[in-house]
Amino acid sequence: MSPVIETEEHKALRTAVAALGQKYGRAYLAGLAREGGHPDELWADAAKLGYLGVSLPEEYGGGGGGITELSIVLEELGAAGCPLLMMVVSPAICGTVISRFGTEDQKRSWLPGLADGSRAMAFGITEPDAGSNSHRITTTARRDGDDWILTGRKVFISGVDIADATLIVGRTEDARTGRLKPCLFIVPRDAPGFTHSPIDMELQAAEKQFELALDEVRLPADALVGEEDAGLLQLFAGLNPERIMTAAFAIGMGRYALAKAVDYAKTRQVWKDPIGAHQAVAHPLAAAHIELELARLMMQKAAHLYDEGDDMGAGEAANMAKYAAAEACVRAVDQSVHTLGGNGLTREYGLASLITAARVTRIAPVSREMILNFVSHQTLGLPKSY
Repeated sequence: MSPVIETEEHKALRTAVAALGQKYGRAYLAGLAREGGHPDELWADAAKLGYLGVSLPEEYGGGGGGITELSIVLEELGAAGCPLLMMVVSPAICGTVISRFGTEDQKRSWLPGLADGSRAMAFGITEPDAGSNSHRITTTARRDGDDWILTGRKVFISGVDIADATLIVGRTEDARTGRLKPCLFIVPRDAPGFTHSPIDMELQAAEKQFELALDEVRLPADALVGEEDAGLLQLFAGLNPERIMTAAFAIGMGRYALAKAVDYAKTRQVWKDPIGAHQAVAHPLAAAHIELELARLMMQKAAHLYDEGDDMGAGEAANMAKYAAAEACVRAVDQSVHTLGGNGLTREYGLASLITAARVTRIAPVSREMILNFVSHQTLGLPKSY
C-alpha cells in the first residue's frame, strides 16, 4: 500500500477550497440556519469550481477523483465555518452508488446534475423502529408487473425538501429463500404516495431533517439501482463514503472551533500575559489539535483504501475514522468554548451552537457504540452480544 501522504495537487485543492470557504464563513451559514434559508450561493460556487463533482467520473461531468478529494473539500469548507452537509449525501453517497452500480441511463440522468450542482439527491435508510439496525428495516418493495411498489417510513432524512429525489433503502423478498434483502430505489420528490414532514430539531442547521412516508409508491422498473441480488454490497458502497465524509465534516468543525480558541488565547489578557501562555489553557488546545490530526490520518487512510477499491479494508478504516473524528470534534469544540469562557456562549463568537452540532457527529450516521461493535466483532474477532 502506498503511503497516505497528500500530493501537491491535494494541497492545492485544500488551499483553493479554503479560499472559497473564507469568502462565505460561519456567519453566512448561521444566518441562513436562523432564517430557514439554504446555502444556494455557496453550493452554486462550489459546483462551478468543480468541487461538488470532484469524485464523480469525468465522462459524466465530474472531476474523476475519489472520496479522497471530496473529503478534502468538505473538511476545508468546515474549517472555514461553512460545511455543506448535502455533500455527504448527494455526491458522496448517492453519486458513488449510481457511479458504481447504476445503469447507463441512471448515470446519464443523474451524475451530470449531481456534479454541476443543478440536481441533488437525498438518502433514506434510517427508520423509526430500526435505528442503527439496518437488518430491521421494514420499508418493503414488491413487484407489480414491471413496476415496484414501495411502502414504509423513514426518519432523520436530510434535505428532502431541496432534493430532486431520494435514494431509498428498501427490502425485497428473495424468491429462493423468502428472506428480505436490501435494495436501493430512486424515488422522485413528486412521486404519488411519497410525502415528507419536517422534524422540529433543537439543532440549528440550514439543511432540515424530515420524516418520510411511502404509501404504495409506484416506481418503474428502472428505479432500482444495481442488481436486485447485490443489495448489501451496493449499500455499503454508499455507507463507507458516508462515514468518511462525516469524519471530514467533524474534523473541519473541530478545526474551525480550535482556530477561534487559539486566536482568542493569543490576545485575551487577564493578568500580564495572554491566557494562552498558561499551560492550563494551552495544553488542552494542543491535545485537541493532536487528536484532530490523528483522526484526519485515519480518514485519509479510509479514503485511500476506498478509492483503491478495497471495500473490506475501507469499511474498517471508515468506521474508525468516523469514531475518532467525532470524539476529537466534540472535545475540540468543548475546549474551545471553555477557553473563551462567557464569550464562548455568545452569538458574536459563534461557538456555542457548535456544541450541539458536534454532538451529532457522535450519533449520526451510526452511533459510536455500533462502531465499537463493528471493531470488536470484525477486527478483534470477539463474539457478538446480540
